[in-house]
Amino acid sequence: MIASLAGLAGFIEADRCVIDVGGVGYLVFASTRTLSALPAPPELSRLLIETVVREDAILLYGFMSTAERDWFRLLTAVQGVGAKVGLGLLSTFSPSELIAVISAADKASLTRAPGVGGKLAERLLTELKDKVGRMPSGGSVAMVSAAKAVETQGPEADALLALAGLGFRRVEAWPIVSRLIAESGGEISLDDLLRDALRELAK
Repeated sequence: MIASLAGLAGFIEADRCVIDVGGVGYLVFASTRTLSALPAPPELSRLLIETVVREDAILLYGFMSTAERDWFRLLTAVQGVGAKVGLGLLSTFSPSELIAVISAADKASLTRAPGVGGKLAERLLTELKDKVGRMPSGGSVAMVSAAKAVETQGPEADALLALAGLGFRRVEAWPIVSRLIAESGGEISLDDLLRDALRELAK
């Protein structure tokens, strides 16, 4: 099993590249996030590798970080999420963004990823909501507490619902709404909360 590769990156396409290691070219599939971060020769590219053995092929999937690799493993463990969809999700969201989206039960955001429809997004949220707290965020602050956005009542929940109706995603609105409530000591009215949140979201 190949666990990592260090070599010269070439033939970079939409979802794959070739890593030349000592004259041997390895075809590696990767997210656009990883592919865009590959250094140009003569600098060496170093990728963590997930080796997938199928009846008809041995496929290599490359990752710049352990966080991305661990998320790939978790995502592809969900029924209906193959390697292609897993890479599509990792191309659309960073590990920290995945934590925030899943914690906030943001189904609409998940469907932005290629190959993810409404039913699959629902399955991802159902199966992963209790696991995101243990997942790496890739070095960014993980917004695991965004799950509170699903459970809250009162002005916070009302504000999130109103902002969603105006086209703002829960995952981007929740941190702002939560902070505004905290800064006011919980004494902010719904009208003021919406006004201040809209002012910040408009930026």
